[in-house]
Amino acid sequence: MSIRPLACECAGSSLALKTITMNKTESFAGFPEGKLPLTHIPNAFFSELLPRIDHLGEFKITLYAFWALSQKEGRFRYISMEEMSVDQLLMEGLHAESMTPLEALTDALERAVARGTFLKVQVEFDQGQDSYFFLNSPKGRAAVASIEAGDWQPTGDLETPISLALERPNIYTLYEQNIGPLTPMIAEQLREAENEYPADWIEDAVRIAVTNNVRKWRYIEAILEDWHNRGKDERKDRGDTEKARRRYVEGDFAEYGDT
Repeated sequence: MSIRPLACECAGSSLALKTITMNKTESFAGFPEGKLPLTHIPNAFFSELLPRIDHLGEFKITLYAFWALSQKEGRFRYISMEEMSVDQLLMEGLHAESMTPLEALTDALERAVARGTFLKVQVEFDQGQDSYFFLNSPKGRAAVASIEAGDWQPTGDLETPISLALERPNIYTLYEQNIGPLTPMIAEQLREAENEYPADWIEDAVRIAVTNNVRKWRYIEAILEDWHNRGKDERKDRGDTEKARRRYVEGDFAEYGDT
């Protein structure tokens, strides 16, 4: 495999600003209890870089880069355009009006390069070319210099790509954070439910219980049983309509809210 750098870009250009429209999303359930994995972010990001970032896509891709680079190993750490483009959660989070997800990713990266946050190197392989992004740090600058000197090269493969993943709270944490304290009997029922129903069903049922202020496991279990017997995906049972809300509170499930 032969590769050669095509271009290296850094700070020195400016890009026109675009109006940002924030989309409403589902509320965050909160961080789970216990020891959480952490991502290291330099203090200079908060004191020097953050006040200058005025574009939502650039802000997201900058934070993503700190996380992504922390997952890497090796002499030099970098992230490629290709691996970012196949990260489903990242691409969904970069959604922008009048742009495709790939266009939004490209725009965000170019803004970060223009600001000087990233160093970009385009590399040509036998099978094509890709863009690689390094943090504009002493290590990142050394990596770019090594590529230009021919002393080092990225691997150019996606054998073990990184990607964001939804870190779901376990069923016991989900119950304690939203319904109430665990008892041995409830813990056993939770284990049985975890084996019988998909995790996203349980989370949706808990969300409905919280929304309707019926914080009882029997109520949640009745919803799960109903979905299992009658089907879930084709019906509006997510508690986001007044009709669905009344059904869960006043209709078939009313008895569980009173006991």
